[in-house]
Amino acid sequence: METEKRIISALAFKLGIAGLIPFVVLAGLGFTMESSYRDIIIFSLLAYGASICSFLGAIHWGLTMRDKNLDKLSLIWGVIPSLIGWISLLIEPTLGLLLITALLWICLFIDTKRYPKYDLAHWLPMRLLLTIVASCACLLSTNY
Repeated sequence: METEKRIISALAFKLGIAGLIPFVVLAGLGFTMESSYRDIIIFSLLAYGASICSFLGAIHWGLTMRDKNLDKLSLIWGVIPSLIGWISLLIEPTLGLLLITALLWICLFIDTKRYPKYDLAHWLPMRLLLTIVASCACLLSTNY
């Protein structure tokens, strides 16, 4: 029996790529703008990274809410990226960017374990691409 190959929609892919715009633009601005603007640029990048991590956690709440069996671990995991993202805004900016970078990769790791349970493994290649670009933008921004 042949398995159906599932793909994500073109709109979802385009929106995912569009979600990278703030990461790439802010990382680029940090290298091109006067140093007096760098604090606001880094804070903007941290805030955007924290909001994206919150979104990644919230996906797990949505999947659990849709499922008939309440998955306590998914609910717990679903709030952790928000809390860690918030902490990234409170610590020294370079450490915050490193924390967001690590959190993006941890979110991807968790998703690789959880998405197949919900028949969503076909989203993982795009998630990998988005994680690579977003985390590179954060890492590059630690070098201003």
